Amino acid sequence: MEQNGRILLDEGFLFGLGAFETVALKGGHPLLLGRHLRRLDRALSFLGISGRVTEGEVRRYLESEGITEGALKIVVSEKNRLFLPRENPYTEADYRRGFSLAFAEGRRNEHSPLTFHKTLNYADCILERRRAAAKGFNEAVFLNGRGEVCEGCASNLFFVREGRIFTPKLSCGLLPGIVREVLLEQYEVAETRIPAGDVGRFEECFLTNSLMGIMPVVRLGEHCFEGREAADRIRRRSFEKESETDCPFPLMGKKEILTDLEISRQQAEKGNYQEAGEFLAEIRNECGI
Repeated sequence: MEQNGRILLDEGFLFGLGAFETVALKGGHPLLLGRHLRRLDRALSFLGISGRVTEGEVRRYLESEGITEGALKIVVSEKNRLFLPRENPYTEADYRRGFSLAFAEGRRNEHSPLTFHKTLNYADCILERRRAAAKGFNEAVFLNGRGEVCEGCASNLFFVREGRIFTPKLSCGLLPGIVREVLLEQYEVAETRIPAGDVGRFEECFLTNSLMGIMPVVRLGEHCFEGREAADRIRRRSFEKESETDCPFPLMGKKEILTDLEISRQQAEKGNYQEAGEFLAEIRNECGI
């Protein structure tokens, strides 16, 4: 098997019979690596590919190359095993601004087993994301054959209504995302079917993937979301239940603390003293005060 050298011609190159994972790196740690490799193993078993990637291999590669930040893409096919470092494309400006989403032109096939694995059959995601970007959107969202919300091209979706968090069921046709898995374990999330016409019933929406962590959404199709409280709070509290080597989201930095102080001040000026107090309490917890 070729590893990080010349790519060998095989069914991965010819027909997309291969799988990949993209792992976030922070401070030299590949975040949630065990979960990523377990999902990769499931995809390779489904495709009938015998090659496996171990945590030791990944960590040795990162150490030998001196890679500590950004992301690592792991690609495996019958004759190839590639470790491809890259930058994390998401910025603090993205989080402050929030994402605008368009509905994809194509539909997600909820009956295809390929839908539930992260394989090299990725053309529909790439093309739909390019179409969305050309129209000024950050991401495209697939509906399934029944017109239900499934997932983004490179993300899972969550919605919030009256304090409750909802996400599409796996059976709607979507990849079981790593951060999605973590949130289902840590929070009370209702897995359900969400017809496209019901999007307007929700007050908030956010995306997840292993590089962005939690991304607030300001618009999906014609509907605009005014709230982002749940997304911001989950992102701030992400280190409370996960160790540094497992957590998919960055620690709260000075800029974020200053942002929360400003939010707290604004809430107090509006007379929302309870909300202001909650933000101050979270800052104290983060800072160990």
